[in-house]
This record gives sequence, structure tokens and C-alpha cells, in this order.
Amino acid sequence: QGQMVESGGGLVQAGESLRLSCAASGGIFTFSVMAWYRQAPGMQRELVANINSHGTTYYALSVKGRFTISRDDAKNTMYLQMNSLKPEDTAVYYCFAERVGVPTEFGYWGQGIQVTVSS
Repeated sequence: QGQMVESGGGLVQAGESLRLSCAASGGIFTFSVMAWYRQAPGMQRELVANINSHGTTYYALSVKGRFTISRDDAKNTMYLQMNSLKPEDTAVYYCFAERVGVPTEFGYWGQGIQVTVSS
């Protein structure tokens, strides 16, 4: 019954900012790695950023310096602050969360949220 719910997407102009949120619902969870992925039209799904339980982060080269991933374990919520957005950031963004003690292949995915950046 556990699921991830994304929010905060929308349509913005190049150079503007958005903050995505991903909240777990349906139970109390302890997550190890949490991540944001995105998929643009005609492209494969790619990892944008992730953060582990110690706060260590990883960013794709294309977003490094512009995006910031964070998590609030007390709220079972993850965030992606996106600054200086570019048209090439346009994609459906998906959150992912891996539960402690559960193999990665059984992690939870959100349904995805659209981010559109106009030039």
C-alpha cells in the first residue's frame, strides 16, 4: 500500500526555479537511498540526483550546480530544488525510495510529475 506522491511541477520560463516534493504515504517507512529520475520525450529515463541516509548526494553532470536534493526523514519527504532551469530540463520527473532492509528492485516509485521549461 505504500506509495510516493510527487508535487511542485509545472510550467516555467528558462532561468526560473521550481521545487519538487515527494512524500511517502500509506505507512511508516525508513528509507536508505532516495532519488529523482527524469524522462524526456524520446529519451531514456535518467538519474538526476540521489541522497542516502547519511546525507551524501550525487548529481548528474547536466544538473550539478543548479539542482539540490534534500530529505526530511521525520516527514518521509524528499525535495528537489531546481534553479536556473533550462528547456532541456523539460521532462517527467519521478521520485524513487529504497526501504532499509529491502532489495533495490523492490523500491517504491512515484507516478511522475511534469516539468516544462519554455525558452
